[in-house]
Amino acid sequence: MAGQRVELPCKASGHPTPKYRWLKDNVPWEPDSRFRQTVTGLLIENTRPSDSGNYVCEVWNNYGTAEMIGRLYVKQPLKATISPRKVKSSVGSQVSLSCSVTGTEDQELSWYRNGEIINPGNNVRITGINRENLIMDGMAKSDGGAYQCFVRKDKMSAQDYVQVILEDGTPKIISAFSEKVVSPGEPVSLMCNVKGTPLPTITWTLDEDPIVKDGSHRISQIITSEGNVVSYLNISNTQVRDGGVYRCTANNSAGVVPYQARINVRGPASIRPMKNITAIAGRDTYIHCRVIGYPYYSIKWYKDSLLLPFNHRQVAFENNGTLKLSDVQKEVDEGEYTCNVLVQPQLSTSQSVHVTVKVPPFIQPFEFPRFSIGQRVFIPCVVVSGDLPITITWQKDGRPIPASLGVTIDNIDFTSSLRISNLSLMHNGNYTCIARNDAAAVEHQSQLIVRVPPRFVVQPSDQDGIYGKAVILNCSAEGYPVPTIVWKYSKGAGVPQFQPIALNGRIQLLTNGSLLIKHVLEEDSGYYLCKVSNDVGADVSKSMYLTVKIPAMITSYPNTTLATQGQKKEMSCTAHGEKPIIVRWEKEDRIINPEMSRYLVSTKEVGDEVISTLQILPTVREDSGFFSCHAINSYGEDRGIIQLTVQEPPDPPEIEIREVRARSIALRWTMGFDGNSPITGYDIECKNKSDSWDSVQRTKDVSPQLNQATIIDLHPSSTYNIRMYAKNRIGKSEASNELTITTDEAAPDGPPQDVQLEPISSQSIRVTWKAPKKHLQNGIIRGYQIGYREYSAGGNFQFNIISIDTTGDSEVYTLNNLKKFTQYGMVVQACNRAGIGPSSQEIITTTLEDVPSCPPGNVQATATSPETISISWSTLAKETLNGILQGFRVIYWANLLDGELGEIRNVTTTQPSLELDGLEKYTNYSIQVLAFTRAGDGVRSEQIFTRTKEDVPGPPAGVKAAASSASTVFVSWLPPLKLNGIIRKYTVFCSHPYPTVISEFEASPDSFSYRIPNLSRNRQYSVWVVAVTAAGRGNSSEIITVEPLAKAPARILTFSGTVTTPWMKDIVLPCKAVGDPAPTVKWMKESNGTPSLVMIDGRRSIFSNGSFVIRTVKAEDSGYYSCVASNNWGSDEIILNLQVQVPPDQPRLTVSKTTSSSITLSWIPGDNGGSSIRGYILQYSEDNSEQWGSFPISPSERSYRLETLKCGTWYKFTLTAQNGVGPGRISEIIEAKTLGKEPQFSKEQELFASINTTRVRLNLIGWNDGGCPITSFTLEYRPFGTTVWTTAQRTSLSKSYILYDLQEATWYELQMRVCNSAGCAEKQAKFATLNYDGSTIPPLIKSVVQSEEGLATNEGLKMLVTISCILVGVLLLFVMLMIVRRRRREQRLKRLRDAKSLAEMLMSKNTRTSDTLNKQQQTLRMHIDIPRAQLLIEERDTMETIDDRSTVLLTDADFGETSKQKSLTVTHTVHYQSVSQATGPLVDVSDARPGTNPTTRRSAKTGPTARNRYASQWTLNRPHPTISAHTLTTDWRLPTPRPAGSVDKESDSYSVSPSQDTDRARSSMVSTESASSTYEELARAYEHAKMEEQLRHAKFTITECFISDTSSEQLTAGTNDYTDSLTSSTPSESGICRFTASPPKPQDGGRVMNMAVPKAHRPGDLVHLPPYLRMDFLLNRGAQGTNRDMGLGQACLEPQKSRTLKRPTVLEPIPMEASSTREAQSWQPGAVATLPQREGAELGQAAKMSSSQESLLDSRGHLKGNNPYAKSYTLV
Repeated sequence: MAGQRVELPCKASGHPTPKYRWLKDNVPWEPDSRFRQTVTGLLIENTRPSDSGNYVCEVWNNYGTAEMIGRLYVKQPLKATISPRKVKSSVGSQVSLSCSVTGTEDQELSWYRNGEIINPGNNVRITGINRENLIMDGMAKSDGGAYQCFVRKDKMSAQDYVQVILEDGTPKIISAFSEKVVSPGEPVSLMCNVKGTPLPTITWTLDEDPIVKDGSHRISQIITSEGNVVSYLNISNTQVRDGGVYRCTANNSAGVVPYQARINVRGPASIRPMKNITAIAGRDTYIHCRVIGYPYYSIKWYKDSLLLPFNHRQVAFENNGTLKLSDVQKEVDEGEYTCNVLVQPQLSTSQSVHVTVKVPPFIQPFEFPRFSIGQRVFIPCVVVSGDLPITITWQKDGRPIPASLGVTIDNIDFTSSLRISNLSLMHNGNYTCIARNDAAAVEHQSQLIVRVPPRFVVQPSDQDGIYGKAVILNCSAEGYPVPTIVWKYSKGAGVPQFQPIALNGRIQLLTNGSLLIKHVLEEDSGYYLCKVSNDVGADVSKSMYLTVKIPAMITSYPNTTLATQGQKKEMSCTAHGEKPIIVRWEKEDRIINPEMSRYLVSTKEVGDEVISTLQILPTVREDSGFFSCHAINSYGEDRGIIQLTVQEPPDPPEIEIREVRARSIALRWTMGFDGNSPITGYDIECKNKSDSWDSVQRTKDVSPQLNQATIIDLHPSSTYNIRMYAKNRIGKSEASNELTITTDEAAPDGPPQDVQLEPISSQSIRVTWKAPKKHLQNGIIRGYQIGYREYSAGGNFQFNIISIDTTGDSEVYTLNNLKKFTQYGMVVQACNRAGIGPSSQEIITTTLEDVPSCPPGNVQATATSPETISISWSTLAKETLNGILQGFRVIYWANLLDGELGEIRNVTTTQPSLELDGLEKYTNYSIQVLAFTRAGDGVRSEQIFTRTKEDVPGPPAGVKAAASSASTVFVSWLPPLKLNGIIRKYTVFCSHPYPTVISEFEASPDSFSYRIPNLSRNRQYSVWVVAVTAAGRGNSSEIITVEPLAKAPARILTFSGTVTTPWMKDIVLPCKAVGDPAPTVKWMKESNGTPSLVMIDGRRSIFSNGSFVIRTVKAEDSGYYSCVASNNWGSDEIILNLQVQVPPDQPRLTVSKTTSSSITLSWIPGDNGGSSIRGYILQYSEDNSEQWGSFPISPSERSYRLETLKCGTWYKFTLTAQNGVGPGRISEIIEAKTLGKEPQFSKEQELFASINTTRVRLNLIGWNDGGCPITSFTLEYRPFGTTVWTTAQRTSLSKSYILYDLQEATWYELQMRVCNSAGCAEKQAKFATLNYDGSTIPPLIKSVVQSEEGLATNEGLKMLVTISCILVGVLLLFVMLMIVRRRRREQRLKRLRDAKSLAEMLMSKNTRTSDTLNKQQQTLRMHIDIPRAQLLIEERDTMETIDDRSTVLLTDADFGETSKQKSLTVTHTVHYQSVSQATGPLVDVSDARPGTNPTTRRSAKTGPTARNRYASQWTLNRPHPTISAHTLTTDWRLPTPRPAGSVDKESDSYSVSPSQDTDRARSSMVSTESASSTYEELARAYEHAKMEEQLRHAKFTITECFISDTSSEQLTAGTNDYTDSLTSSTPSESGICRFTASPPKPQDGGRVMNMAVPKAHRPGDLVHLPPYLRMDFLLNRGAQGTNRDMGLGQACLEPQKSRTLKRPTVLEPIPMEASSTREAQSWQPGAVATLPQREGAELGQAAKMSSSQESLLDSRGHLKGNNPYAKSYTLV
């Protein structure tokens, strides 16, 4: 049966041990997991039908072969399955079911519904070869239920069923129209909503006539989402004829349902014409009176003037005019019927209809009697009633009777007869008589059956049957009904005595009547009788005799027999059958010749049997096997197979090593020849190599069921000899092969010694120890394991393990990333190749203290008075304290009204609360709290803000009073220095004499002056002012005396002082003056210690009230401004110090500490730009990542620690300071790496722990994690020479890993990849599995040289390959160099394009004003020429020639001493890509790095600092000899002014200019020294150097200048002539110039100019430029040059228009190249600049003059500090 287990027996013996092979249907058997060869045969699991077939077992060895043949039948269990599994249909639909059967091919199948068998009928069809398909049409409601399919085969049966659910799909009217009355012309819409399955069809009728669609009658239909059908009848123009009974009829296969209602149309009532009606007698008839029009009164029916009804069969429906006649009778109901409609009370109308009654025929029933073949038949068909005429016809089986049947039909009036003179089988069938008249057609049917007596078709005859074979006894008959055949049997040859035959599986009756005997036996011999009958006529029968012939058969033989080697053996077999019988012997398909030695064959007859004997003398091992004796006669042959087993002592087993351990050896053995006797046991002997076999350790009688054993209680690292014996009942084998084995090492038996712990930080502990005692190591100590665990409330008491390699007898290791100030327990264990030894005694220590990692929580502050604030907070949790709490520190500072920050202070306390006193009144304070331990300060809390309470204000800071006329005095004042609250108002007091108050005036809080009228002339008044807050009136100001005067001198009410403003804002400097007459006001600005009138232009103007307005204030606007007011009677002056605030300088960021998961940064703030630092933004990113994170940091902090970073990973950091103006420049990018490195594999560790034939154990302890946890482990291996890798992946690293299912005796390649967050490491290795006996295999052979000729050929091939490889390598190297050079060139081109874009942007910011043209008394000046970005340093008086290849050195003597009048011109020009214009405007770039606050500068720049931030490319060359440099310079405030009347001189100048070879210039680029340096910082570098460091009195030294070696070619077309670039005398580092700059010596009263570095941005990304680099505020500004008499003073082109320079020589303008124009216009829409070509001295003079003004040379005062500082710069 399918699914079961079966074993095909086949057991062979012989020597050597036979081998097996199985064939299925003569095809070698293919291996399958379900098939398994066993000792006794072939075992098949989970059999399948496909396993059926003929199987042959072949066995063979060196001395012969044998085979065994058998057939396997696999039967499937009988199973029936009906489909579909779910049937849900509707009434009237068709249902089809199919029954699939598995497990048999010839079965009986029947269908059942609700337990009752289903037979085919009108609506039921059963189709298919085995009746497996059931089809049912027009399902009725009663057809639903359980349908079953029953299958039977012999004694097996199966069934399946499904549930058929039938929904009533008969149409149902859900909703419909109702009766209504309408007027003519009114539209009518009738609706029928019908539900049914399948979807019904809807038709419409009016008074039983179909609706005709026309222009006014429309029918439409829709299907709703619920599956309903909605039909509409729309009548657009109703007429009277449209009235009547409307009916909608829904029809589908499940049924028909009508609905009707009357629609009345107003109008004259009338009756539709009625047609005469024919009624059928005995049936019901309806007569309809169709009335149209409305209204009417009644409808009545009359017959023969009698009002109906007048009997019980008549029913009149007055409401709809219908008359029903039930069971119509011809005599009574036939006649004229009249419908009378009462239209009006006195008016009626009528219509008549004639009813004719027809009587249908009636056939007298008849039946065919029983007829036999050859008889005569007469059958009449009589119509006993019905209207004449009547037509009578006949049909057979539903068709007209064919003439070939010889049937005669006689028709006389109302009768018809059917006559057949000679019946035959073809007359069988159903005969129908059909009678028709005008009323109906009726029929009657009867079946004619012709019976035929039986007769033989095939008669039985005598037959022979062969014993064991099948035989068919033929017998066949015919007749009608089909005859029955019965067989009888009489045994033996005597007088027959027939008895019924019992049919069974061996004897079967075939469908044609023949008898089948499947397996003939001897007792089947005898007489057989075949009897045929069908109850028609006499039965027939015939007998026959069956003779059974017996083939030769082996009736007796031993299946198996045993013999002992060397003894005599006899084997006999007995044969039976028809004689003569020949018997022969074979051994494994070889016929035995009786004359062969050791074999003797003898034969004798005993009765009917023949006995043959084979004698063997003596027996040998080779005699084991299969012998067969063959008996042969004329009817067949048979054979008997005898298995002879010759027994002897077994062969010794072959043993191999399965596993070797330190104290045990696991053996495995293969059983040899067992001597054809079961093994009874094994003896194992083991001895030490140095001992003899006499003193062995024996293990006897090991179970024969085992093939492996383990020898225990051995000593580690000892060598042993092992051998075995096998035993059976015959005897004991010889000794097996001898193995020599050495046991493995064992794990150490002793712990490490002298374990000591030393905490070295808050997260690190140093562990030291020594190796275990020598005699306890049990091998070489390879490493150690350190186990540590945390002792805390929430700690995990499981040990964390770290493995390390050994380094010697004394070891040291540092544990990192521990919890701070936490107690840890630690143990150490020693490891060797065998394993891990015992742990040392646990030692406990505590990590050092650290700063708290969290701020105090719930910080609250409350102002308790105007000068005190009470603060409280909650203490820290123990786990975040990281030490012993020493106290708390409160940091606080005032947030002043002007946006600045007050002094940052801190107070220490040990309590969780504190009161701050001595605070400023009504001031907003920022407060932070931190906890500190002995290790230092912890994390600060978030800022909280609290304002002290309000108090009375202080006195006004100043008061002025001045007379404006003889009776009026103006009073002005300053707000109090201590506001102490919100000023509500000011009170002005006037007294005469003091302190008598004669007047008191109130002024609003935002007013700072007041006009006091109506005073007496020439009388002195005392005036003072008091400020008032909500707390009350404050102290009074100083009392001043004023006297009204008719001739009032000019006085200024505005006070002198300092005005602070952020840059790029508009600022108003007030100057309110009074006097009589009204004074005039003028503004002066101090320049070089001398005041001069301020310049009035588009950016600077004076209002009518005397105020001075500066729009878009710049850094150079800082300085001292004086306002002078004067009239005829006097003058007055005030001085305002304008301080411009700028973004802060970049902080200097450094890394102070790193761990494996954190980096601590610290910084030194840069210049604050004149505004307090409000905070910092720290940005960080992983290396090679574009994702940046940021943290805001408090302004009071100078360090920050980033936690939870990746171990062993590089990070980038930048820091930006922010003040009231905005964020400053980003600091240089610094990089730092967390502690840790990628994994490493120790060379001291062996990778392969053990190797056997199919498995390898890898030792992974050798992997060191490098201080970072392992995140992934990937292992791949493959047999050597193959391409497919077997891969294993893990997310962590275990101590070992085992490779399973390897191939025996095979070389393998192995590669491992281990990764952590710091990186990955790989290791490759090769190994070979062992042979089956535990021996190693030969090493891999790389190459074999077979002959000298082959050697020469190989050498030549090697030489060719070597040369080819070298050539290919050189070619690849050349290609790579070209690619690298191209990429570098592209990168340089991009940087140069970015630099050019910045240069053009800076060009657009140049705004020249005419006041700078007045400053011509200067002797030294600097400028930057964009796009060539020339830095020109020039001294006017004398010239010094410098060698082209020398290093330029400028010292204090060159800059500061007036006694030495020398002139030196040095021009630096930066390389730019594609400088397409020969010249350009000289640009003011002072905005690129505006000045810083002088006050802040004095406090911040007090010590020496050094910077190295900017980088670019520079070369030094000498200009063409024909070009001279004319320079107009402004005063650089030298101690001795330049003599008056001096004129400009021509002088040579050295310039660092672009190389003419563009490509060579690009290739000379070198990388920047600072990660944040970009080409846009080029101009800022020199601007910063010259303005911030005061180069007009500084030492400017070019200390190194290594010049690129570039060739001389013209860069662009035109007259731009340059000489070749020079090469450096020290070409050690191409293209690098370093210079230092020191500030001037301090001078009293001096002021330092302001300067700040703009925020960095990406080149070319103008959208994100900081405000001070955008052009939008410059696009509409124009230079209002007023001093055109200066000639060459204005040389700057405006962004919006071109200007022509006034020069002595007229120059032809040369337009810009297209590329430059496009780049300029891309960010400056509408700007068109036609730049003149500079030539000769005029060009140099014009350029140098304008570049020296305003942007570079405006003074800012002297430095008041005493400590000079210097800055160093490197330009690359």
